[in-house]
Amino acid sequence: MKHSAFGMFVAVVLVFAQEAADAEDTRGRDLATSCSGCHGTLGRSASGMPTIAGLDQAYIVKQMNDFKSGTRSATVMQQIAKGFNDEQIATLAAYFSVQKN
Repeated sequence: MKHSAFGMFVAVVLVFAQEAADAEDTRGRDLATSCSGCHGTLGRSASGMPTIAGLDQAYIVKQMNDFKSGTRSATVMQQIAKGFNDEQIATLAAYFSVQKN
């Protein structure tokens, strides 16, 4: 009886963990739609803009924060970055870092 209860507990934990991962991926994908016009679907640019798919997560966060603070200049990205809070930037960075370029 103990083994079956433990097995059921593990199964429930795994289901909730997968649902949390799916929700995180959905948030990342939803936020990333605002990037697709310039950086391409899934961060793979075909228009001469930098491809951001597959970049290191910490690198993406740093670049976005540099745009946001004005440390890194750009014509459009400074304004776009200001529209994201720290959690959204982290979610975007996590999403783009696992995309294949």
